[in-house]
Amino acid sequence: MTWAEIKRWAKDKGYNAIKRDDSYFWNRIEDESICGNAASVSKVATAIFNNMTDNKFVEHQNNYKKI
Repeated sequence: MTWAEIKRWAKDKGYNAIKRDDSYFWNRIEDESICGNAASVSKVATAIFNNMTDNKFVEHQNNYKKI
């Protein structure tokens, strides 16, 4: 997915996504204390997804990386 698609998807889900220099930042629109940063578009998408799902799929993601 492109940065524009991720940014639009995040906004639809209630998150802000911002790109500054070589880093990506995200936060929850309703609660800005829920936030994070990532080094790539895919990592910011994963971080937002994990926040949305309360980290239910982190173990699966880690196992998938090992394959």
